[in-house]
Amino acid sequence: MSKNIDKLAKIVFDAQINATAISQLSETESFTLEEAYRVQAKSIDMRLAAGEHRVGMKMGFTSRAKMVQMGVDDMIWGRLTNLMLVEDGGEIDISNYVHPRVEPEIAYLLKAPLSGPLSTVEAWNAVEAIAPAMEIIDSRYENFKFTVEDVVADNSSSSGFIIGPWCKPDSDIANLGMVMEFEGRAVQIGSSAAILGHPARSLAAASRMTAEDGETLEAGWIVLAGGATAAEALYEGVSVRNTVEGLGSCSFGVAK
Repeated sequence: MSKNIDKLAKIVFDAQINATAISQLSETESFTLEEAYRVQAKSIDMRLAAGEHRVGMKMGFTSRAKMVQMGVDDMIWGRLTNLMLVEDGGEIDISNYVHPRVEPEIAYLLKAPLSGPLSTVEAWNAVEAIAPAMEIIDSRYENFKFTVEDVVADNSSSSGFIIGPWCKPDSDIANLGMVMEFEGRAVQIGSSAAILGHPARSLAAASRMTAEDGETLEAGWIVLAGGATAAEALYEGVSVRNTVEGLGSCSFGVAK
């Protein structure tokens, strides 16, 4: 399968870099979820070889409804690089994406490495700061259709992220109200409790799942906890803001 891993990773890499839609990999190739993560890792290695560097990871399928919808019993994760970071208050060009969507999140900044199964308390002890955040997801598959193996191979749809002001991790984040606005109008309203019942559980899960793939969450890395609501489709000219109770807000715009 190693040759197929390389071939599939190159297809995904080209689609990500060139913002081009591709057919589902699973339509022509049969591969397991474990192999999908190998495709993801290989495609990110190609990005690193081109000059990018790792800055963290993101969690996906962090709500029970999403797991049921996708027919899976666990979350998924993807890798973050420096070129995925969109400056708070900055602007993106929609031509750099296939069909981008955005979802409100919470981000963690780690002060110590994390690896392996941990309690939420142990995971929380590694947190330097927390922040309001958003993730831009952009499945490269035609018509936004994919299997779970497809989406994992495609870096779990991760394409960009926005981080707001960092705050000390001394507040209770179990049930923070979250409002994502388009042009000042609320389009998604939710709570941090939607992230696995408590977003700290997502951090512990991140440590477990990356360790299963032989990785360690490094000090200084950012971890995105997962979407608190459904994602909203982006379009030219829209301004987007996510406000998290007690943490502040982050924003970006899409160029016209």
